[in-house]
Amino acid sequence: MKANPWMLSFINIGHALDHLAMLIFPTVVLALSRELNQSYAELLPLTVGGFIAFGACSIPAGYLGDRWSRYKMLVVFFFGIGVMLLLTGCAQTPWQIALGLTGVGLFGAIYHPVATAMIITDPARMGYVLGVNGLWGNLGLAFAAIIAGGLMDWLGWRWAFYVPGVICLACGVAFIVLVQDPGPIKKTGKKLGLHMDFGTVLRIVGILLVATICGGIIFNATTIAMPKVFDERLRGLTETGMGLGLLVALVYCIGALAQLVVGPLIDKVDLRRLLIPIAAAQVGLLWLAGASQGWMMLGVAILLMLAVFGQIPLNDAIVGRYTADEYRSRVFAIRYVVTLGVASFAVPLIAYLHRTTGGFEQVFRVLAVFALFTLIASCFFPSRAALQAQHAQGH
Repeated sequence: MKANPWMLSFINIGHALDHLAMLIFPTVVLALSRELNQSYAELLPLTVGGFIAFGACSIPAGYLGDRWSRYKMLVVFFFGIGVMLLLTGCAQTPWQIALGLTGVGLFGAIYHPVATAMIITDPARMGYVLGVNGLWGNLGLAFAAIIAGGLMDWLGWRWAFYVPGVICLACGVAFIVLVQDPGPIKKTGKKLGLHMDFGTVLRIVGILLVATICGGIIFNATTIAMPKVFDERLRGLTETGMGLGLLVALVYCIGALAQLVVGPLIDKVDLRRLLIPIAAAQVGLLWLAGASQGWMMLGVAILLMLAVFGQIPLNDAIVGRYTADEYRSRVFAIRYVVTLGVASFAVPLIAYLHRTTGGFEQVFRVLAVFALFTLIASCFFPSRAALQAQHAQGH
């Protein structure tokens, strides 16, 4: 990373583009619903293939990142996702849109297992780097709503895909020109877990699995549903697509600040002491969001996204701190295939509950239960003192 200062910049930009590309449709679907005369619940499932691919394809992406080249996989990411966005914008039928979104998910899957493994090479600053990178990802969420809403109002929904597609292709060209391939990964460890006994490895993996499954569903459900939640509960402030986009973007941008706080704390504070209060905050805020309306909904949404976004670097830090470098892309891939594969369940969950109950109250109640599972699992995470003792014995 130090050998080429542009590398980290492109990795951060890629994070923004990855999330932007995946969350264009939840805003565009509001215009498509009117154009195609189909309901929100009928059209939202068009994204299911994309989110399944976003998770499932992390496994081959992580494997190729470790065994072939993380640099070259990022090149494929920029160009692949750019082309698929352009094709989605050209779609003529709902099924073509679904295929295009699936392609976006396929190439978008490359980013997290490959890029996250590239940025955590310095354990002393791992939390800080993850926090900054997470901020860029959240800005991608925010600008997805602004770009999609604005372009949808001014030029039509197709341009909400065309413009980001061209930006991705331009970034791919610039990445090749400005960033030199750093070469193969240096092998530093002979086993997956660093200086931990098998029982501790299983314990951490189990806790991470629970946090990954529950956190993935909560993250996907809240970010996908937020435009529609605001459309229903803050209708006076969101009469246009652009107004809706700006309001959602505001919430995401404020929420992104959590990662700038949590990231540096990871380098200084016991992970257990961070996991528990953040999970507890999610439980309470999700339950409260179920009954909130108007300005109260806006306030609860801001606090909720602070808690949801704040958990993301914690899960990545667990992988980065306790796995050897040559395995990290694959471990991140497994984490993301679970996160995003299970998170695809959020789309039919939202569609079903919204259709049968006529709103989002039950959606938030169900998500609060998932947050409770994360809270319970976090209470069993080993303390830093116990892990450091094992680390010392490993030497």
